[in-house]
Amino acid sequence: MKEEEEMNNIKILTNGLLKENPIFVLLLGMCPTLATTTSAMNGLSMGLATTFVLICSNVVISCIKRITPDKVRIPVFIVVIASFVTILQMLIKAFLPEIDKNLGLFIPLIVVNCIILGRAEAFACKNNPLQSMFDGIGIGLGFTFALTLLGMVRELLGAGSLFGIALLPEVTNTLVFVLPPGAFITLGYIIAIVNKLKKG
Repeated sequence: MKEEEEMNNIKILTNGLLKENPIFVLLLGMCPTLATTTSAMNGLSMGLATTFVLICSNVVISCIKRITPDKVRIPVFIVVIASFVTILQMLIKAFLPEIDKNLGLFIPLIVVNCIILGRAEAFACKNNPLQSMFDGIGIGLGFTFALTLLGMVRELLGAGSLFGIALLPEVTNTLVFVLPPGAFITLGYIIAIVNKLKKG
């Protein structure tokens, strides 16, 4: 029984990384994906920030699901999510001012990220806190991986660097990749590659 439960938790954890990757498979959370991935560091920071909120809100929503009236379920979920986003924003402002400067408005917008509310509705309110935590970790890591990969490709092609470290000469830089059209082009190619790999 314990072995079965462990296997189920591992399956939940890996689900968000591969089978239900929020960006490359489900195509959710496109706003922060396209707007914050001008660099690898921005993508990684946004992914980790969203993962923190996702894990915490999943666990709390799973704990309060039985005492939450059905009529006010969604407003309660949003209040829980907004509480963790506020905590996160205060911590980032206090200890990581550079990330706060780079991500700015996109940290408060985590409240309305459809990935978080979607997981609260589809998973956390139907499962126990431990499973909800694993779901949050899996989906969060999948989201972080997608944003970081997108940021790395855009930064490398657009600025010739990775995580701020110059790797390519300036003459190879293609400015379009750090501009909004570059986000769509890069994401399109990555999704095409993912689909090709899935089909074998």
